Amino acid sequence: MRTLSLLVALLPLAACVQPAPPGPTSLPLMGGYRNPADPCRRVGEDAFTNQFLDDAADLVACPAGMENMGVFITETAARRLTDAAGYTMFSVPRR
Repeated sequence: MRTLSLLVALLPLAACVQPAPPGPTSLPLMGGYRNPADPCRRVGEDAFTNQFLDDAADLVACPAGMENMGVFITETAARRLTDAAGYTMFSVPRR
């Protein structure tokens, strides 16, 4: 009975929680970031990515779970922003 009372008390709160909006299914990817064969790509501007753009940094997307992600972060001083469309997005400062 106590469990049922707790569930009934929490039900109004559950109605207030809204699910996160779905992310994009694709990103405006351009050429390889460090070289043409690089799996990390520069990201262009669209309705989703414009919130991450910075005039002092490049917006870069690497495949989620990329094996050498740590090397990329170390070499470029990248700052992780979010995951979207199967990619992890980074802000990479221009030197």
